[in-house]
Amino acid sequence: MKTREETIQKLRSKGLKITPQRIAIIDVLEGSTSHPSVDEIYQMLSDRYPTISYATIYKTLETLCEAGEVREINIDPHKKRYDPFTHPHHHFRCLVCGKIEDISPEEIPFPEMPKKIKEKYEITDVTLYIYGICPSCKKQQHQHQTDP
Repeated sequence: MKTREETIQKLRSKGLKITPQRIAIIDVLEGSTSHPSVDEIYQMLSDRYPTISYATIYKTLETLCEAGEVREINIDPHKKRYDPFTHPHHHFRCLVCGKIEDISPEEIPFPEMPKKIKEKYEITDVTLYIYGICPSCKKQQHQHQTDP
């Protein structure tokens, strides 16, 4: 996601209203690495904006996705999550604690598409979701196994 001001300017250039609720959602997402769900965004904002609705959050996220400011990720089978980091990268989800982390293409390079696939399809995006156990949960599991 670009800076708050750049995102707001982009939305304004599309003729969209900039409401306090939209700004609050942008603020929650800006710089976030937690990949929040709609429920989590609602929980973060409902005290400060008691009239904010799930519909407002969904519509704002949809607008931000369409503007290319946020990516919807489907690594969690129970809920959609949103990522303000729109540059190509991968995701890891811990199957124990549910934490989602970014993995850079430097750590795991994007695979080269086979010639046959590139000739047949116009590839616009490649998404790699990795599932496993994070170091923290792995350490806790190991401690439980060695405790008397």
